[in-house]
Amino acid sequence: MKHLLMTTAGTLLLIVAGGTVLSAQEKAKGPPGTHDKYSLVSPSGIAFADFKGYEDWSVVSSARTDEVLKVIVANPIMIKAYKSGIPGNGKPFPEGSKIAKLQWKFKKSAEAPFVVDVPDAFSQAFVIEKDSKRFPRSGGWGYALVDYDAAADTYSADPTGVADCGHSCHVKVAAKDHIFHPYQKR
Repeated sequence: MKHLLMTTAGTLLLIVAGGTVLSAQEKAKGPPGTHDKYSLVSPSGIAFADFKGYEDWSVVSSARTDEVLKVIVANPIMIKAYKSGIPGNGKPFPEGSKIAKLQWKFKKSAEAPFVVDVPDAFSQAFVIEKDSKRFPRSGGWGYALVDYDAAADTYSADPTGVADCGHSCHVKVAAKDHIFHPYQKR
């Protein structure tokens, strides 16, 4: 028997028969690491299985920070919307739009005859899903982060959710339906 309990601090607890108490965050995280990334569910409730096939999605853009190289890919629903002019035309992305920001640590290429940063170890997948019914308080978008441990070859739902950049970060681009990256001309 399981019971959900909301504490005065707003923490959701799951009480399982036998007295085990888990926070929703601990329950969402699942095992410390798994080889099956599609079995993960983030603290925000996003199932990574909903992003199955992201490896074959079209590239939207790329970016580099001081820490990582990023390739931003989107599902066919979102790519079709981008090609129709969204969000530049002032319209929002349709429900079911999904985007994944794939992040790698980088290194200097030893082979190139010039200085170039190349992907080294995969580190994270930051995923965003448009579902206004599930995420009405964040502009209709849900955010999740899946970490990859290269040494163990395992994935885990980031227990902090998206503390560094979720809705609070994306609200800066609310006029572009909360999405930073435009679809790049090819």
